[in-house]
Amino acid sequence: MGSRVDVMGDAGGLRAAVTAGVLLGIGMGGFVDGILFHQILQLHNMLSNTVPRDSLVNEQVNMFWDGLFHAFTWMVTAAGIGLLWHTARHRNTVPTGPLLTGSLLGGWGLFNVVEGTLDHQILQVHHVVQNGNHALWDGVFLGAGALLLTVGATMVWAEVRRPLYA
Repeated sequence: MGSRVDVMGDAGGLRAAVTAGVLLGIGMGGFVDGILFHQILQLHNMLSNTVPRDSLVNEQVNMFWDGLFHAFTWMVTAAGIGLLWHTARHRNTVPTGPLLTGSLLGGWGLFNVVEGTLDHQILQVHHVVQNGNHALWDGVFLGAGALLLTVGATMVWAEVRRPLYA
């Protein structure tokens, strides 16, 4: 009985495909955070807890750091696309839908957990809702990240372990 690795290439190609999906998920999670929370809802900016948005100069400082954040998420997304392309082309490994979806969800969850822990809890440069209940919304953000990470990892694990001809 074959395994998913048999169909999707070698184990190294499988790891590369999962890594590509995780990078894409990190980038997409960052874009959702930046576009939805920073720009559309304007709940916070990168430094809004340390540089209050109460003057044009402070808004410009926050906008600059938001731009660096978006540049980072763009580079991570580009790296994920490049790795996925390289893996498919040179390792003959194309992830299945569930494997890629799980990797994306896992990456998004990883983004939320790392960014939420570093920026909201440790550095406290901003909170999800800057002028609201910090503990509640920061907790929801971390909880959503943990859920996405768990669901994604479970999907990847189930797909890798699923028999080829089940």
